[in-house]
Amino acid sequence: MTSTTQRDAPASPLRLPDAGTEAGRSMSLVDQLVQWAEHRIQEHVFRPGMRMPSVRQLATDRGVSRFTVVQAYERLVVRGHVQARRGAGFFVREPAASPARRTKAAPARPQTIDMGWLIRNMQSGIAADMSPGFGYLPPGLCGSDLIKAGLRSVAATSGMQLAHPALAQGYAPLREQITRKLAEIEIAATLAQVLTTSGATQAIDLIVRHYLRPGDSVIVGNPAWSAQLGTLTMMGVNLVALPYTPQGPDVQALAGLAATFKPKMLILNTVLHNPTSTVLSSAAAYQILRIADVHDMIVVEDDIYADFLPSGVQATRLASLDQLKRVIYLGSFSKMLVPNIRVGFLAATAEIAETLGNQKLLTSLATPELNERIVHHALTEGSYRKHCQHVHAELDELRAPVFKQLESLGMKAFCRPQAGFLGWFDTGVDTITLAAMALEAGYLLAPGALFSPQQTPSTWLRMNIATSQNPAMLHWLDQALAQLRQRGPAA
Repeated sequence: MTSTTQRDAPASPLRLPDAGTEAGRSMSLVDQLVQWAEHRIQEHVFRPGMRMPSVRQLATDRGVSRFTVVQAYERLVVRGHVQARRGAGFFVREPAASPARRTKAAPARPQTIDMGWLIRNMQSGIAADMSPGFGYLPPGLCGSDLIKAGLRSVAATSGMQLAHPALAQGYAPLREQITRKLAEIEIAATLAQVLTTSGATQAIDLIVRHYLRPGDSVIVGNPAWSAQLGTLTMMGVNLVALPYTPQGPDVQALAGLAATFKPKMLILNTVLHNPTSTVLSSAAAYQILRIADVHDMIVVEDDIYADFLPSGVQATRLASLDQLKRVIYLGSFSKMLVPNIRVGFLAATAEIAETLGNQKLLTSLATPELNERIVHHALTEGSYRKHCQHVHAELDELRAPVFKQLESLGMKAFCRPQAGFLGWFDTGVDTITLAAMALEAGYLLAPGALFSPQQTPSTWLRMNIATSQNPAMLHWLDQALAQLRQRGPAA
């Protein structure tokens, strides 16, 4: 029986964090190599029984010393991932079986690409420059310096100020600052109308659990963000798909869907829609609210990309027209700052904010006030506005060349966004198959089926322009697309 080595699996480079970054200073080469190997073992790129690359081969392929590889392999042995065989090398261990199952080994189960797949893999440690499907800014663009300044500020705070229990409504100074931000986009809100949340995802969860019951109809975008769709699916509601055009949601289709399905709620990402990056026009906003009034729909406006819109780009918020009478407005700071600072908010009538605040209190007590204080410091003392302007400028420089590069691979853009970091591309092939191939090669893609309310097969792919410049990834993508296109039309 011949042994199988890494040369049989698609190779991918080990991406090392820049030495000037926090990750580069805190993670050694050995740690990075261990993390890389563990991820590939978890994703079954390195399968049980497979011979790992030789020390010499891996050192050469990854550009590190043999001593570094030996140390990494020793750690993998200690952690139970591989075993050393004298004279033969290192081999991937079979997963440890529980006592009840030792008599019957369970076969390795491939990872299902479902609505949670993308989020799980965004958290798996794949480097940002190997992740065109990444849903956040890469480390070099996010506001880590603002977070560090906020941490220093919180560390200098009196212990007495930090000892009290956090409030379910949220840290009052942050909520005050949020009302000022809302006023800048012509949404008038009092302190009692703002509730902080652990990102917009928790806000959606609070809203749908309070208002919806299994079987209720909810209109959502098609496409729409997969985590949002996943939350609704778990609730057992009927998802009604609203098609998008390059100008935004199809308002004519919305009128027909509302009349047919009598939905209880409409959920829309209005500014720099994920994944198309379209922006809601004033005319469409007025028509949407008129339809919502006629059919008595609750409107949830997801505006988590608000800070990615430069001041010169016009956009109309549903909440600014409605003034929070029918509309519940959502925002977040996780996209523009760093992903693991999970601070978002919702704005609604004072009655709704209080009701959802009580629900938050019973389910999760409060958003960690330490995080809220850090964000408050960033907004008020940390040049947050200047950081946003820097991000706008960097993305503006990237957008045209990255779109041109992707289009040269035969990918057709849905539209040319005015701002933001997301693009929506038709590849002409089944992107679930493409995403599975990419993961085998060490890359993370965001296939279109995950953005479909019914997860129907799709040829579309969401691309992050800030993480889609790696030449090795682009070369792999070009070859993979050509291979799939040779097989014939996507199913």
